[in-house]
Parts: sequence; structure tokens; C-alpha cells
Amino acid sequence: MIYLDNGATTRMRDGVLEEMLPYLKDEYENPFGMSALNRSCGAAVEKARRRIAALIHADYKEIFFTSGGTESDNWVIKQFLDPEQVQAQSETEGQFSGHLIVSAVEHHAVLKPAEFLAKLGFDVTVVPVDKNGRVDPEEIRKSIRKDTRLVSVMLANNEIGTIEPVREIADIAHEAGALMHTDAVQAVGHIPVDVKELHIDFLSASGHKFGGPKGTGFLFIRKGLLPEPLMHGGAQERGLRAGTHNVPAVSGMGKAAELAAQNMADERRYEQELRDYMTKRILQEIPGSTLNGDPVNRLPGNCNVTLPGVNNEMALVRLDQEGICAAAGSACSAGASEPSHVLKAIGRTDEEAGCSFRFTLNYRNTKDEIDKTCDVLKKIAEECRKEQR
Repeated sequence: MIYLDNGATTRMRDGVLEEMLPYLKDEYENPFGMSALNRSCGAAVEKARRRIAALIHADYKEIFFTSGGTESDNWVIKQFLDPEQVQAQSETEGQFSGHLIVSAVEHHAVLKPAEFLAKLGFDVTVVPVDKNGRVDPEEIRKSIRKDTRLVSVMLANNEIGTIEPVREIADIAHEAGALMHTDAVQAVGHIPVDVKELHIDFLSASGHKFGGPKGTGFLFIRKGLLPEPLMHGGAQERGLRAGTHNVPAVSGMGKAAELAAQNMADERRYEQELRDYMTKRILQEIPGSTLNGDPVNRLPGNCNVTLPGVNNEMALVRLDQEGICAAAGSACSAGASEPSHVLKAIGRTDEEAGCSFRFTLNYRNTKDEIDKTCDVLKKIAEECRKEQR
């Protein structure tokens, strides 16, 4: 299998499983306890917290473990806008008030909670993007209001790979007294991320996107902020997310973070070269093909293209038959009947969105794999167009 769907999930990095095994077998105790085994498991959790903090240049006390990016996004959108109103809403039948800004190309893990808040009375502004999927900071400035609680703009898009000007947007948000969140699920572990340089308040990430196990992620919460707990019950995560830690998964994510930090420069350079090679072949050899997303400021392993006349559902089946795994868009929207909201936001028609493909590469892929994929894709495109004549 030629795996070119690393935007959906990644294979665990070498060394991650070995890091997890002790906590799946012999060191099985609850990390909240007083025995030697308890302390060992607790130490593993805190070691992972420090490794992750180092990856994004945060303080370890600013890292809170979750089940993944979706939970982290939901936590921010639903819990941090106005804790006093959250409490008031539980005691009365009145509606919430306030203002939230998101971009048109956010992941559904941000857009759906925003829609939920809109039903409760929040005003939600969805700012547009340009043809490359980039948010203009001035659009944020024009949209921001005195009652804006939060601005949420992703660091890098999960479908088209465009990297957003988060630092500029954060500064605009803070000038107006609003908080800044970025969904960095696709960015962390693949491009340099420094929460201090970005001036953000919250950052969401997911372990399985950078070589860790599935079902674990984290939320960065800037020191000094006092959010409402996501889950009440125990004292885990300093009382903000109750529940026994998944020690093996947390430990594995921490190891993946350490390895990503160590190898990022070389992996990024290699992936970018491979991506550019693939993009060049497709654009030169398949007539009418176009690149989606910013041609320069994009994730190193992201190649999203539109091939007119090539239905992506049929083509993906044929690619799969050739042992090539790719995607039409986000894994979380697979099977959806609606065209990609990201492609629509950058001006693609429904028909063009139905002819678009997302290839996401990583350091394990080879030039031979890319050559085979391009050859097969070219053949499929020719056959599809012949069938339409």
C-alpha cells in the first residue's frame, strides 16, 4: 500500500509503541495514588507533558491532556467564551450573548460548536478567505466588536494546507480584548510552532497527526487564564478535566512529540521536496489540473489538486485498487454528500470540488511511490475523460 493520506492519520513513529508498552502491561496503576507504581505512572504523564510543551515552546503547566483535537476545539469554543454566562444559563432560561469569530475554512470541530452556540443566542461571524484559503487579518479587524469573546482561526488548513497569519490575527484580537484560539492539529509536529511567538491563548492538537497513538491530544491554555472545567469529578489536569489518564496513550504522544521535534527540520525539507515534485508532475502531465491552497505558504506534505472531469469518488476507488490510499478531503467529512466547505470557500464550484483530491505525504514516502501514483492518476484521468466523450 502506498499511503498518501497522512492528513487523516499517521503511522506511529518508531519508538512510540516501545514507550507505551510498560504502561499497557506491568506498570498499570492509576497515576493518582501513593504507591511506587502509582508514582511511576504519574511520572510518565508528567514526562509527556514536558515533552509536548517543549515541542510548542510552552510551559508544561500550560498543557492539558484531552482525547484529541476535536475535544480540544469543543472545549475552547463551548467553555471559554464567558464562564459567568455559562453558569447563569444553567440557572435561568435566558439566552447567551456575545460574539465569536471563526474563519470559513475551519475544521468542523470548530464550525459545529460555533453553530451550536449560535442556536443559544451567540452572534457568530464567519470571515471569508481569499482564493488561496488565506484569512486577511483586516477581515478580522472589520468583524471584531466590543462583545467579541473569542477569535478562532486554524494555523494550517487540513484540506488545502494553507498556513494562516495567526500572529497578526491574535494581535488584532487582543487589541480588542478578545481571546485567540488556533486549531493546530495539522501543524504541530510538522512545522515550527511557538505559542509565545504566535501570541495565542489556546491551541488544539491531536497526537495521531504527528506519529502518536489515536485517541489522545492536548489543549494549550495560556498561563493566567482560568477556564471552566471541561469535566467535573476529580482533580486530574488540575481539576479542569476529570477522569483517569490514559497513561499508555499520553506517554506515546509525548514520545512522538520528542521525536517530531528532533527530526522536524529534515522531515520538513524532504516532504516539501517530494510534495513539489508530485505537484509539478500532476500540473504538467494532467491537462487542466490546478493546485488548491497557497502555492508557497502551505504544509510541507500537502498536495491538493483539482482534475476537471475526474470524479474523485470513482477515482479514489480505482487508486485503492492499485494499492494507493488518498482522499478527497478531510477524513472527518468522508462520506458527506455536501461538497467540501473549504473548496467552496476558495471559490471552487460543486463540480470542481467533486474533482478534487488531497494527497498528504510524510517522511516515510518515497519518490518511487510518488511516480507510481502520478502514473496511475494520469491514466485514470485519461480514462475518465474518454468515458465522458
